[in-house]
Amino acid sequence: MAEDTETRPASAGAEEREEGEIADDGDGSAAAAAGRVSAHPLENAWTFWFDNPQGKSRAVAWGSTIHPIHTFSTVEDFWSLYNNIHHPSKLNVGADFHCFKDKIEPKWEDPICANGGKWTISCGKGKSDTFWLHTLLALIGEQFDFGDEICGAVVSVRKNQERVAIWTKNAANETAQISIGKQWKEFLDYKDSIGFVVHEDAKRSGKSAKNRYTV
Repeated sequence: MAEDTETRPASAGAEEREEGEIADDGDGSAAAAAGRVSAHPLENAWTFWFDNPQGKSRAVAWGSTIHPIHTFSTVEDFWSLYNNIHHPSKLNVGADFHCFKDKIEPKWEDPICANGGKWTISCGKGKSDTFWLHTLLALIGEQFDFGDEICGAVVSVRKNQERVAIWTKNAANETAQISIGKQWKEFLDYKDSIGFVVHEDAKRSGKSAKNRYTV
């Protein structure tokens, strides 16, 4: 609470300033300091990755078309980026847009992802925008009880549907996986059942891989 006292100029020659105005010595240092104070740091840094559908047919190996876009570590940086990129409904068919914790690549081969799996939600064309945003907010806001088990999330745009998935670290940790799946459905108010597929099963069996868990 502000004290009920009169604010006086620092010197006789100083001009009066409006309440809340920050003095600037002319080199911008005060404004820069204000920007630093107003930033809201996230618990983890996160990186957006984009998998370009235009290059997939020419890819030598799976994952070679995935490229990092930007790493952010504050709330302000997230919104600045999110508000200036295409949302899933505007992406081309075949595109994959990822948001993973910094230093984790959205690939099965990444050591942190290798023993994990993913929960997946499917929806109709143009319907994933809200699911994607709410998923991102839950991730960067550390809303999951087992948040340390989460690697990141991906939204995939396909011809007949769109999918949002959360990747996790340790598929064998059933307690953590079930908790993540249930909380995710609650955050999105999603009523249908969703399944968890282990990455190793997906590599062996492809689309026919069976769910390890269901909630």
